[in-house]
Amino acid sequence: MKTSKERLALFLPGLYEGGAERIVLNLAKGISERGYAVDLVLARAEGPYMSQIPDAVRLVDLNAPRVLSSVPALAKYIQQERPTALLSGMFANVIALWARRLCSVPCRMAIIEHNSLSSIVNSKKDLRWQLYPKLAKWFYPWANNIIAVSNDVADDLARVTKIPRHFIQVIYNPIVTPDLQNKSEVPLEHPWFKEGAPPVILAVGRLTDQKAFDVLIRAFSLVIKKGPTHLLILGEGENRFALQSLINQLGLEQDVILLGFVQNPYQFMARASIFVLPSRWEGLPTVLVEALYLGLPIVATNCPGGTGEILKDGQFGRMVPVDDPLALAEAIQGTINVRRSTPASESWQPFHLDFVVDRYIKLLLGT
Repeated sequence: MKTSKERLALFLPGLYEGGAERIVLNLAKGISERGYAVDLVLARAEGPYMSQIPDAVRLVDLNAPRVLSSVPALAKYIQQERPTALLSGMFANVIALWARRLCSVPCRMAIIEHNSLSSIVNSKKDLRWQLYPKLAKWFYPWANNIIAVSNDVADDLARVTKIPRHFIQVIYNPIVTPDLQNKSEVPLEHPWFKEGAPPVILAVGRLTDQKAFDVLIRAFSLVIKKGPTHLLILGEGENRFALQSLINQLGLEQDVILLGFVQNPYQFMARASIFVLPSRWEGLPTVLVEALYLGLPIVATNCPGGTGEILKDGQFGRMVPVDDPLALAEAIQGTINVRRSTPASESWQPFHLDFVVDRYIKLLLGT
């Protein structure tokens, strides 16, 4: 490993539960292991992934009450620390671009679009999101690089913002890391995974409308009629009460568990019978690549985003329409007894940490 005087900064609102946050942590770790000084700059240092910040990465807490109010503190950080480049993600992109604009020091700026912008705008009714496509159209061109995590996300961003498509680069997320297999082998104590127990259907994600766990629960109510089965959903979010009410309404309390957020979902992936992604839209779903790498049979919706790119339009897993409980149930029923298999390297190689980190370092250094 070389040492470098180059300081590279990554900016996020916080380390809240979500795939984008885990991706940025993977990037921070991978870049720091190449010998670069890495700062993880957070509008507010909070969230369930705080404990996963790599030791070699310096945490910079702007301690802002809201992401919007972090502009002055971020500009001050850039002015004082003079990072070679700043990489921003999620809805902090416009904030980061404004902060860089206020500085009189050179600093390359790259932004990542993690999700299908049109899907987010259509699902959110508040003014902030309705205005966001115009804000992106005006301010995203200030960046040295605009990155999308999948071709579908890039196409959508260009269509919604009218930013020319050739200005948007596609770099897949760094998902497959050296410790992924090790974490999957950690012992797991849970009665549903004992020898001879019924098959377990696993889903992982925030409990939000985007993830469509209500559709999965309705599909499961059809699957369980065919024989004993369990559904385990890992994640937390604002829809917990509504989802639990649906579980109760369908009489599934003994067979469906909303387990909440867990630090190590890979223990469950290594032991479940099938992985299901019922989302209404995605960017590049991290958990889908992880499940694929660990050899889980997969059922996923053919939703906007990178799901089809990951599964090669059905080559590496079954795909069904969005918001169709019957089709989802039939695909689960046809997959639940499929045996695990060693995944083809071509299915996960584009998402390997080393491969992706190489691309980001070249981009951030402008080489």
